[in-house]
Amino acid sequence: MGLSSIGGLLLLIAAIYAIVMIVQSRAKPIEKVLWSLLVILLPLIGVIAWFLMGPGKKPF
Repeated sequence: MGLSSIGGLLLLIAAIYAIVMIVQSRAKPIEKVLWSLLVILLPLIGVIAWFLMGPGKKPF
């Protein structure tokens, strides 16, 4: 198993975790749909964006 395989697996796990947390959040349904689409369509960018600015995150 190469380094890229491990990275892909970690990204998949992070994306699944983010989607589960999005669905369980108190966000409005449209926000859940938009965040989920972002994570599904652009996994790396979507996961990073969600971890930094996702629903329920307090602004800096």
